[in-house]
Amino acid sequence: MAEAILVYITHDDADKAKALGRALVEERLAACANFFGSMTPIYRWEGQLCEGQEVVLIAKTRASLLDELTEFVQARHDYECPCVVALPVMGGNPAFLNWIVEETRDPR
Repeated sequence: MAEAILVYITHDDADKAKALGRALVEERLAACANFFGSMTPIYRWEGQLCEGQEVVLIAKTRASLLDELTEFVQARHDYECPCVVALPVMGGNPAFLNWIVEETRDPR
């Protein structure tokens, strides 16, 4: 089976999230980036209960690129502690999973 994973990333700015997704694909750190519109997060930050508006970016990539992708996002994200969470892919269309690997670069 291919080494495909999904990476869940949040951002409070839709334009910056789309630009980040585009950069991930341009750099071949992701084969595809899906953008989901507004959601309302409720969370605790620095001792305060917070509520805001965020968007979600799902990057389709290979597991071996996760560290590099995470560093890439951290370097370009406005958050002090951006959400970058990898989700395993347990199966699926083998041709699609292989496409993800083919469209991403070999890890450095």
